[in-house]
Amino acid sequence: MLDMMVAPTAQHIGEDDLPWAYGPDGIGLKVLQIKESEGLWVIKNQFPPGYSVQTHKHTGQVFAYTSAGAWGYKESDFLNRAGSFLYEPAGSIHTLYTPDDNTETTEVFFAIWGANLNMDAEGNIESITDGQTVLMGYYFLLEEQGTPRPDNVLLD
Repeated sequence: MLDMMVAPTAQHIGEDDLPWAYGPDGIGLKVLQIKESEGLWVIKNQFPPGYSVQTHKHTGQVFAYTSAGAWGYKESDFLNRAGSFLYEPAGSIHTLYTPDDNTETTEVFFAIWGANLNMDAEGNIESITDGQTVLMGYYFLLEEQGTPRPDNVLLD
């Protein structure tokens, strides 16, 4: 019976198989996988020194691994540095930033479930970022920089 069973095939994306898309604010983005059925979006970001992300609330859990640089939350005392792993429970609210004195670009891998509810200074929701919006933003930025849309982003 075992010879009739077929195990799922692993899917591989090499470091250079997906292009970086760069925003006008200097951040870099690679979208690795979107599993809309699970609400999962897997991305890799590059943040320049002194960068700040809008305060946001996560509707699902987040896993992050830092491969270069440093970053933290304005609401916390810790800094994630190269080699750091971070887990965020659903419901966490924070403002991601990179220190002004970073000597290199910060690079972080994120696996995010659900959406980011982006908030203004009073805590009102201004916009929502989820797997579909980040994928569309990725494709838009690639088009703006004249880079062909990749055909190997893992989509379900």
